[in-house]
Amino acid sequence: MYRPKSMKAEEFIDHEEVLATLQYAEENKDNLELIDQIIAKAKLRKGLNHREASVLLACENPEKIAELYELARQIKIDFYGNRIVMFAPLYLSNYCVNSCVYCPYHRQNKQIPRIKLTQEQIRNEVIALQDMGHKRLAIEAGEDPVNNPIAYILESIKTIYSIQHKNGAIRRVNVNIAATTVENYRKLKEAGIGTYILFQETYHKESYETLHPAGPKHDYAYHTEAMDRAMEGGIDDVGLGVLFGLEMYRYEFAALLMHAEHLEAVHGVGPHTISVPRIKRADDIDPSAFDNGIDDDTFAKICALIRVCVPYTGMIISTRESQQVREKVLPLGVSQISGASRTSVGGYCESVRPHESEQFDVSDNRTLDEVVRWLMEMGYIPSFCTACYREGRTGDRFMNLCKSGQIQNCCHPNALLTLKEFLIDYASPETKAIGEAMIVSQLEHIPNEKARALCAQHLHSIEEGKRDFRF
Repeated sequence: MYRPKSMKAEEFIDHEEVLATLQYAEENKDNLELIDQIIAKAKLRKGLNHREASVLLACENPEKIAELYELARQIKIDFYGNRIVMFAPLYLSNYCVNSCVYCPYHRQNKQIPRIKLTQEQIRNEVIALQDMGHKRLAIEAGEDPVNNPIAYILESIKTIYSIQHKNGAIRRVNVNIAATTVENYRKLKEAGIGTYILFQETYHKESYETLHPAGPKHDYAYHTEAMDRAMEGGIDDVGLGVLFGLEMYRYEFAALLMHAEHLEAVHGVGPHTISVPRIKRADDIDPSAFDNGIDDDTFAKICALIRVCVPYTGMIISTRESQQVREKVLPLGVSQISGASRTSVGGYCESVRPHESEQFDVSDNRTLDEVVRWLMEMGYIPSFCTACYREGRTGDRFMNLCKSGQIQNCCHPNALLTLKEFLIDYASPETKAIGEAMIVSQLEHIPNEKARALCAQHLHSIEEGKRDFRF
């Protein structure tokens, strides 16, 4: 099997191998004997390689697609149960020196107001998020070494962690900033970040360079090799993603899996999360200008395949997608979603809400309370858990627990405990009623008897005003 261990981008994302994979998939998309063999392998819950996965993506047989979807549902339950982790993005600055043609933050855009939050403004944003009930953030910032240096990012992380407001606290900060150096990744690790997230946008090198005509991000190799540097810097949880719509989706899908295979081969652990954003309308960006968009059915198929191919990896769907689309793909393997998101700098405070500075249009505009209630009405447990990060269950330690199924003994009770906190501190009466009933029913699903009894004890303690119990 093709699996180079080189850390050079053009070797672990080999263009010729991607093309050969797509040809192989096209030649075998109707080969039902091979497809049955691939699905049988997928049922072992140990994943598929990029060639096998590409065959399933090319397959158009309705019965096989239905079988794939059912398998994705089963694998999601096996490894992640019925939990959905909640988070929100926090935009710190939209100053950017890049010229990405799909992003309104590009440096040629003179219409968009450029904003960089002060530490006091960050404090106000965080309090607004805490007042909703959020415990986990993903901070975002444009690439600008003058306005957004690593010192600013580190100071902002320190500010976020320092804020205790009523019963609110941000317990985990994930970071989505531009590719940087090993030294800077070490600094982020020392600052206590959770996952380092960086979207590749497109793995097609020629398209990548066209879409990023100027600025540091133009360097395909430096950007694509960022996860290797992050792991060298001690960050063992990284998040991959492509922006579907920029390039042909089958190319992106194969290359995305090749990147995951590369991280596993070289570093011993694959990506902690994979995100699947689709290009959306923004200030001066018209998605119809990009002719590689994918419809909702194709999007759902990609989600199902990611769950089947990398069963231990979390999958993220943001508020780029509508409620209807999220309902379609949640059963197919999604494990994290954002709620009540704002994609503008300063967007959570009424006094600073410049919608014209949004990075992209939000399709799901519901409140966090509404999203939490919606999830519970569909049978999911909204989880605000961050215990794995704080207990050191990251990287290969998390993956080993996930692969063995033992992570359920941590995640299920932690989900119930953090949901209980949300219900007491932030929920509307209707949401609280639904949630309390869910906790009672779901408590019995904790497989370990001692863990179940301890969880019940902690739930009672939360009612008495204590917070932050964790397994």
